[in-house]
Amino acid sequence: MGDDLLVYIDGEFVPASEAKISVFDHGFLYGDGVFEGIRAYNGRVFKLMEHLDRLYDCAKVIKLKIPVSKEEFAEIILETLRKNKLRNAYIRPIVTRGIGDLGLDPDRCVNPSIIVITQEWDRLYGDLYEKGLRAITVAIRRNPIDSLPPNIKSLNYLNNILAKIEANAKGGDEAIFLDHNGYISEGSGDNIFVVKNGAVITPPTINNLRGITRAVAIELINKLGIPFQEANIGLYDLYSADEIFVTGTAAEIAPITYIDGRVVGDGKPGELTKRLMEEFKKLTETEGVPIYDE
Repeated sequence: MGDDLLVYIDGEFVPASEAKISVFDHGFLYGDGVFEGIRAYNGRVFKLMEHLDRLYDCAKVIKLKIPVSKEEFAEIILETLRKNKLRNAYIRPIVTRGIGDLGLDPDRCVNPSIIVITQEWDRLYGDLYEKGLRAITVAIRRNPIDSLPPNIKSLNYLNNILAKIEANAKGGDEAIFLDHNGYISEGSGDNIFVVKNGAVITPPTINNLRGITRAVAIELINKLGIPFQEANIGLYDLYSADEIFVTGTAAEIAPITYIDGRVVGDGKPGELTKRLMEEFKKLTETEGVPIYDE
């Protein structure tokens, strides 16, 4: 990230090289906070309020009161983009518990902190959107829903990082989690969909994040009249799939063409996946909250 970029921290815009938080912030000490990943395309922020709805829901679940309204937060994000003169960007709003002591007690943190980082963004997987990703199912399991629910998009992302470490070591572009029941959960940073005999299946969001892009993909699938269902799926469903794709804000919609030593379909991005990628691109080019008055 360039030092000339400005980062919003608690009411101030500071150069990236000077953007700092206290070592006593519980977000730093314990991963005690929540965040979002949002995209701006062509001067518009895609699904801004949906992302903020999820941010505030996650904050409520961990009993973290965000000190501004959703509308005020939206304006902070837009102003950060304006300050940096960005039209196509990745946006990272963060809310930490704030400064406390070395104890765990969140009640000792009086003032939550709001941080917004924005930067230029290109396609996460580069030319792999044309070639397809290599996915690896990993031994590390997704956090149990009765321990640290995957629906909380918290600053504690070590579970995801451990999965990514394993995928990297095994030559995968993406990791695929199973949950403790052996069902497919999600990727290390995206939701997963399987295509079989012209129908699309994705796991219900009890054991994976309620992805914003996941919801957009489902809307597109239904709009196109493609048979669809939410259902638990296992390794058999992955290994026998005609197509597999993942969805996420950073990833957008990306095809998987190789998984655990097995070729998916004919080894190329499938026709249904490519159609959804095209439809998603059309949406991002036309929808969203304007950054600038034009």
